[in-house]
Amino acid sequence: MASELVTAWRPRVPGVAEVFHAHFVEHAYPLHVHDAWTLIILDDGAIRFDLDRHHRGAAGAASVTILPPNVPHDGRAATHHGFRKRVVYLEPAVLPEVLAGAAVDRPEFDDPLLRRRIHRLHQALDRPGDELEAESRLALIRGRLREHLDRHFVDAAAPGSRRLADGLRQLLDARTAEGITLREAGALLGSHPGHLVRAFTATFGLPPHRYLTSRRIERARRLLLAGLRPADVAAEVGFHDQAHLHRHFKRHVGVTPGAYAAAAR
Repeated sequence: MASELVTAWRPRVPGVAEVFHAHFVEHAYPLHVHDAWTLIILDDGAIRFDLDRHHRGAAGAASVTILPPNVPHDGRAATHHGFRKRVVYLEPAVLPEVLAGAAVDRPEFDDPLLRRRIHRLHQALDRPGDELEAESRLALIRGRLREHLDRHFVDAAAPGSRRLADGLRQLLDARTAEGITLREAGALLGSHPGHLVRAFTATFGLPPHRYLTSRRIERARRLLLAGLRPADVAAEVGFHDQAHLHRHFKRHVGVTPGAYAAAAR
């Protein structure tokens, strides 16, 4: 019996119901349904599946697959060595219900940009403390999926982009330590999260999650120079833990927080 490997978790990211990574060789899914949108990328091999009683061929590693909620489907390996897949189960409200029919008719997309965005979403979802980055990436993925599924949808820039960008920056400045979700910011500013991400990035030259990380690093530097321990600094400025601070601090400053503090004069 071949080894079947699975990892699954539920991140604290609005819109994400579950993350599921698996390597299957012999396992074959029976006909089943999910109550969420199923967004799949393959890292190796191929999957052969039927969706809504229609054979849909094999999903290869270069494509993106989206399966709508409550539509029966199965799945099995299309190669002798199985397949490795990464799945994000998206809450039903992430995409309009009316798009389910389009997803049944065309569940696969050959879209390298979309696949890269989903790959980076998985990387962010795998790092506790990077929830704002994951939410930002999901907002852009949602817009790209709608472009594929709705021929009348145009993911245009929101009106009043400068106003939205300034408003989001003020929220990030006021809540640097505790953070804020894009969903909450969008409710406060009267905008969709995807519009917020594009408006902020176009106005300030970097996405909201990178701006927030930069603000936290600046505060961390001052606190380290004041003599606080890295573990205390991490909690004070809003990082998930000391390892989270360590990773971002070294990327931004070039040395670890401990080395930076030790070199202080």
